[in-house]
Amino acid sequence: MKLKENCKWSLVVPSSMGIRLTPTAHGQPVHSSDNLLMQATSAETNVASIASYLGLPVKVLTTFVKGSPIAQFIKDNLRSRNMDFEGKEVEQGGPWGYRHQINIADSGFGSRGPRVWNDRSGEVGRTLNVKDFDLDRLFEHEGVQILHLSGLIGALSPETSAFCLELARAAKVFGTKIAFDLNYRATFWKGRERELREIFTEIASIADILAGNEEDFQLCLGVEGPEAGGKDVAAEIESFKGMITNVKKSFPNVSVFGTTLREVINANEHLWGAIMLEGADWQVIQPRPIHVLDRIGGGDGFVGGLLYGILKGWEPEKWLQFGWATGALATTFLTDYAQPADEEQVWSIWKGNARVQR
Repeated sequence: MKLKENCKWSLVVPSSMGIRLTPTAHGQPVHSSDNLLMQATSAETNVASIASYLGLPVKVLTTFVKGSPIAQFIKDNLRSRNMDFEGKEVEQGGPWGYRHQINIADSGFGSRGPRVWNDRSGEVGRTLNVKDFDLDRLFEHEGVQILHLSGLIGALSPETSAFCLELARAAKVFGTKIAFDLNYRATFWKGRERELREIFTEIASIADILAGNEEDFQLCLGVEGPEAGGKDVAAEIESFKGMITNVKKSFPNVSVFGTTLREVINANEHLWGAIMLEGADWQVIQPRPIHVLDRIGGGDGFVGGLLYGILKGWEPEKWLQFGWATGALATTFLTDYAQPADEEQVWSIWKGNARVQR
């Protein structure tokens, strides 16, 4: 895939930043925990962390609650991840006004699966508006190689839906490649199904890279595929291929399609695989056992590694391998995002080499 050259930014992601609260006693459920760890989080910056930690220039388009200590915490965290950011400062409007989203989650353990409780009332990210950003400066004068969009932001509110659509249209005009991770959430779509189907279909029609699981492709784009949450994903690979083939027929301008394969043995052991269609060529990684410390962010890690391989100009086979490994890496962190030390660490995971490095 040929990317635009001489760009200031390798990757740009629009995002609604928030915090995650997790029991400090790892593996314990929230309702029986007295102490919680606070971390800054969003699905889109989970993706972008692979590139930012490995030295590529990344920018986050977001919005903040003016004067909020949580906003300051988030800004400091993004700086620590080597990310630039830009966003409007929105007045809180009193105690019942705007705030940053809160995810309250545990990691699960063994036979007890993780639970996530989303508290997004008054979320400031719902106000994201294209008028708050200079798209000509961003795409034409500074230059962006890949714009990564998430269906979470696309469906967050009517304002963010329009925001993502306008970003995609602008990126297309200026030759920026568009990556779209569908990320279907039923609660976001309720009552807006027809509206969001039209918006997601238009974004997908001009995207270059399309990612999602079996549920995402079916519910966001109306494409037939295998039943979500299958017990033997290795046996369903041909069904996944058929689904992606159907998506390609509907969206012929997309160059790369990617999806993960996950079979949950228990909370701490998964079978992890991946499929990619690049042009007419299939790449398949059969599900392999991985050990899971915290599963949240594994899919984002996969997309981040896939995009990193594209940004580095590697052969397509390596895109999927690196994405598989960064997804597996993400599940070894208590943060939602992977923090790769270097490429060698990622390739060691792919090779199954967990020996000590001295």
